[in-house]
Amino acid sequence: MIVEQKLKDIQSRAADIANQMNSGTIGGDELTKLSKEYSRMAEILPLIDEYFQTVQGIADANEMLSDPELKAIAAQQLDELKHALPDIEKKLQIALLPRDAADDNGVIMEIRAGVGGEESALFAGDLFNQYKSYAMRQGWKIEIIEETATSLRGYKEVVFKIDGAGAFGRMKYESGIHRVQRVPETEAAGRVHTSAASVAVLPQAKDIDVVIDDKDIRIDIFRASGAGGQHVNKTDSAVRITHFPSGIVVTCQNERSQFQNKAAAMDVLRSKLYEKQRMEQQNASNASRRSMVGSGDRSEKIRTYNFPEQRVTDHRIKLTLYKLDDILAGGNGLDEMIDALIAADQLERLANME
Repeated sequence: MIVEQKLKDIQSRAADIANQMNSGTIGGDELTKLSKEYSRMAEILPLIDEYFQTVQGIADANEMLSDPELKAIAAQQLDELKHALPDIEKKLQIALLPRDAADDNGVIMEIRAGVGGEESALFAGDLFNQYKSYAMRQGWKIEIIEETATSLRGYKEVVFKIDGAGAFGRMKYESGIHRVQRVPETEAAGRVHTSAASVAVLPQAKDIDVVIDDKDIRIDIFRASGAGGQHVNKTDSAVRITHFPSGIVVTCQNERSQFQNKAAAMDVLRSKLYEKQRMEQQNASNASRRSMVGSGDRSEKIRTYNFPEQRVTDHRIKLTLYKLDDILAGGNGLDEMIDALIAADQLERLANME
């Protein structure tokens, strides 16, 4: 049900913001805030215009029906407009759904090898390369925070940051268990094995989102180990931060200096606490319902990559694409998968509001 007064309020607010921005009397943070609000409204304003034009067109066509000379034309227009209106209303309803405040944020992603030994670590590496390529296609910046590599180009664990507007809004649907079915490089008999890796997607938190009290954390400095450059095992540069209230422990040793590792670890800790707050708020406000698509449940099996059949299946929306190579390359197939997940999530949220 479209509430026309709400649409008029949006138009009025957009006009007010445009006048303020064009007045030349505001600047700095206030201008940035207004610009961000207006850019969000700009996405829905054309839909609002189309809705009111269609409603007015229906009213005009109904009036024309009383004119014998225009009756046939009016009847045809009325039929076309009445058929178009439900689709316009559905698009508007989706556009008016409450936004996740974190959708515009960057992300911190964690990929961990699961069952399957070295093959699982190789698959974790494949997933990292997939998201790295995808991020580059989107014009986002990627930075590894922590990694535990294996001798065969895999990862037992890799934690990385993606900086880019809207990154969390798209990448959040990747959180969960990813499963692979293929013949491992280490398999001499040519048998297909199944292994898995887990992906966690956290919205990057800003300083204003989470305040961390110094008395609530302990920072330990130690000597780095493993891959990471010539500084490894030569300086006490690795950092471990323990957050007492939540029990969260974050380690970073990938950067060259203690200062850089501390900053990176604090970013991860802040994001973990931000996500914890968001989940608690979401559970409180939506106690009767959690979206299967957008829940972010890390223990849920969400996707299977089957190499013999060259297919990728997302189990949440029962979508199968025979574009395995393209998806693993972070190509258009991954966009297609994410777009379908976003659409399914929007429709589910819409159905629960009706």
